[in-house]
Amino acid sequence: MECDEKILRLEKIAFSYGLKRNLDDISLEAGRGELIGLMGPNGSGKTTLMRCINGLLHIQGGIIYLDGGDLQQMKVAEIARICAGIPADVPDDFHLSVKEYVTLGRYPFVKNYWWEGKEDEEIVSRALEEFHVTALSGRKLSEVSSGEKARVLLAKGVVQQPRIMLVDEPSAHLDLKYKLQVMESLRDLSRKGVTVITASHDINLLSKYCDKVLLMSRGRIVSHGKPCDVINEASIQDVYEVEVTIVRTDGQVFVLPLRSWDKDGGMNGKSSDWTSPAGQNGLGAGY
Repeated sequence: MECDEKILRLEKIAFSYGLKRNLDDISLEAGRGELIGLMGPNGSGKTTLMRCINGLLHIQGGIIYLDGGDLQQMKVAEIARICAGIPADVPDDFHLSVKEYVTLGRYPFVKNYWWEGKEDEEIVSRALEEFHVTALSGRKLSEVSSGEKARVLLAKGVVQQPRIMLVDEPSAHLDLKYKLQVMESLRDLSRKGVTVITASHDINLLSKYCDKVLLMSRGRIVSHGKPCDVINEASIQDVYEVEVTIVRTDGQVFVLPLRSWDKDGGMNGKSSDWTSPAGQNGLGAGY
């Protein structure tokens, strides 16, 4: 979805954990209703970038404009009414029930001590149903499976009614059916005007559903644009150190990994034949 109204703008963002520069010269614009995917290997800065956008981390350089306002001048509650951060997981010792946890997404709209009104209940019920977790409402969050928990986290984000949703690894613990359903839900949210930025290691899902993708490496944006323009053999090999085959069909791009590179630039594994016994599990011999 293309939109001229920019709800998020980052200008030359820099962030470091101690002496290590984790984000360097990051500039990005996101329009209202766009679904944007963050790609890159572990340690490339995807999660750090999202934590800077929602104010959990304080940038050390540059500026972030959130719905037209300077993020660093905003209060926490103000940020929460605009931007929802969906983590990849929550601690197992979280003792709230599923419904109680999802209802916490209404906290930015609290006006008094007794705040769970009819509207809040309806919003929570719709979100539980949308992500197929209504039957889990009374169970403790610590008692549900990883896949169920992933859907609960998304439901909590939806009840926050954000204009920007930052989603970290939404499909990491899901089976194929729910991977597709979750990504379809994120796409539906974007079509309703929510700007969704999601980080994932599943390049094929990002390619299938995202309007744009950002390829990151070592804290910098290597390439950005439409998936068909960003995802190619050379870019994936360079950033992920993996030999791949790219399949293009009906305007979509799919990545098939063959084998990995070693540190000296040579290839690991002896065969990239996907019909050989070593490749029958869907991965090349180097995996």
